[in-house]
Amino acid sequence: MDLTLPQEMRDFREEVRTWLHENVPREPQPHEGPAMREFDVAWQRTQYEAGWAGINWPVEYGGRGLSLLQQMIWYEELAWADAPEIGVSFVGINHAGPTLIARAGEEQKAFHLPKILQGDSVWCQGFSEPGAGSDLAGLSTRAEIVGDELVVNGQKIWTSYAELADYQELLVRTSRDGRKHDGITWVIADMHAPGITIRPIRTMTGPAHFCEVFYDDVHIPLSSVVGEVGNGWSVAMSTLSFERGTGFLREQVKLVRLIDELTALARDRVDHRGRRRIDDDTIAARLATARAETSALTAMALADISRNARRPQPGVEGSLLRVFFSELSQRVAKLAVDIVEEDGLEARPYGRDDAYAQEWYRTFAATIAAGSKDIQRNIIGERLLGLPKGR
Repeated sequence: MDLTLPQEMRDFREEVRTWLHENVPREPQPHEGPAMREFDVAWQRTQYEAGWAGINWPVEYGGRGLSLLQQMIWYEELAWADAPEIGVSFVGINHAGPTLIARAGEEQKAFHLPKILQGDSVWCQGFSEPGAGSDLAGLSTRAEIVGDELVVNGQKIWTSYAELADYQELLVRTSRDGRKHDGITWVIADMHAPGITIRPIRTMTGPAHFCEVFYDDVHIPLSSVVGEVGNGWSVAMSTLSFERGTGFLREQVKLVRLIDELTALARDRVDHRGRRRIDDDTIAARLATARAETSALTAMALADISRNARRPQPGVEGSLLRVFFSELSQRVAKLAVDIVEEDGLEARPYGRDDAYAQEWYRTFAATIAAGSKDIQRNIIGERLLGLPKGR
């Protein structure tokens, strides 16, 4: 596999780098509430108006129609330019939108995709429930078909940015016949519909991005179903393939940058005995291992992009990336805390508001989000390696 970028891609990178240098917002990014939404959608709209939103989305829906490799270059340069986090636009841009492209009807695409790219609508995800997290097929939020509507009752949890969202990718149970994977429907829910109650969940790591969402006789038109009624599990697997694969390319690039930063920090920082942290053999070995592992992660991502360029949506190989990235991010975050030692509660990574310790705490969710590491390993074993189904 030739990892050397052709000249046209190097030219594209330079174009991206120049635009970001001239347009990245320099004011602080709010991290909570309406001010966060206002900032995030304004940044999304700026990208759209300049032609940088939806790099690999179809042109007919407002995208550029370029390659996944160019999308990766965009994410790399965003990270190096210290551009604002995607924030409330994450679900819409990284997996709701791609799911609609792959599975929705033309009217649904024409209505929703331009709004997502333009920053006119914010999406959230209604998958997990108090009794159905890793066992997503065990969901119990029910939807009864009444005329040309679904009437939804139940609860979702860990719904990021629900209080700021306009729409939700929502999984509901429309039938209890057959296997538990059957009878699930993927539907677009209007978050302003009567009967929806949102309760933010504040965590120890900062702002209340997570929410509980309650549905009490919420009416959703059948025209908002993506795919077919009862075929939501298949559509949900499309959503999760985007979330586990291409949905976190930027985070991979930021991890590479963090290791560069930690290497420089270890050269400059001394311990209580006056010895540089880089001269500690254990710290040096962990840094070298982390750098090698991020190089492997980059190679895996490029290989995945190459495969995905030949098919309509990411394959199960995204689970390989997700497991490796989530566990590596935890190891690197712990390494950062060990390098800065007692200053971990105060010292901050370059360009970040949270201290190294807070960043470390946050990585504990990485091996749970988008399917736990154990679920991901089952997927790899069964669907990629052909091993017997786990019990």
